[in-house]
Amino acid sequence: MIKKPMIIGVAGGSASGKTSVSQAILANFSNEQITLIAHDAYYKDQSHLDFEARLQTNYDHPLAFDTPYLIAQLQALQAGQAVEIPIYDYTEHTRSQKTYSQKSVEVIIVEGILVLDDQELRDMMDIKIFVDTDDDVRIIRRIKRDMAERGRSLESIITQYLTAVKPMYHEFIEPTKRYADLIIPEGISNLVGLDLINTKIAAVLGDKKAQL
Repeated sequence: MIKKPMIIGVAGGSASGKTSVSQAILANFSNEQITLIAHDAYYKDQSHLDFEARLQTNYDHPLAFDTPYLIAQLQALQAGQAVEIPIYDYTEHTRSQKTYSQKSVEVIIVEGILVLDDQELRDMMDIKIFVDTDDDVRIIRRIKRDMAERGRSLESIITQYLTAVKPMYHEFIEPTKRYADLIIPEGISNLVGLDLINTKIAAVLGDKKAQL
């Protein structure tokens, strides 16, 4: 009998390098063995609000996420079931009508700023990682990303960072560092941290194959 999937949580501030770390881990294993699920996909649906109201949402607060929905889908994956994962539209600031199908695999990486905040979600994780990157590095990365990929203006990015992103980081996100099994400073540049994670995953996958 195959064991339920191993779940790895990867947390950290906005633009800390969480996704880069997660992608670096994914690159070491086949798509049949491992997948990445972003907490951002589970931002609450805001289609009932007009566009201006959506712009006022604090997207760095725990209440912005439909975390119970993420937990329910992870539980389904642990039971061997496929799920339809939501897709968030960053330009419209609400959940898209589209989804994508995800089957159960051996290792699931759950990545997001607040994946270590919710105890029920945290308790599902076999490994908890916090990517720790300085504020000044993160704001520069965020400006580059949001202007290039999300069509945001420089003024709107800076305003959101100062009024929501930075204060929410220090109030909600940084405190979750205490729950981490492994803290990775500066993300993918920390090769020792990545090697430790990959070695652990490889060992788990080897154990599972031995039990078949």
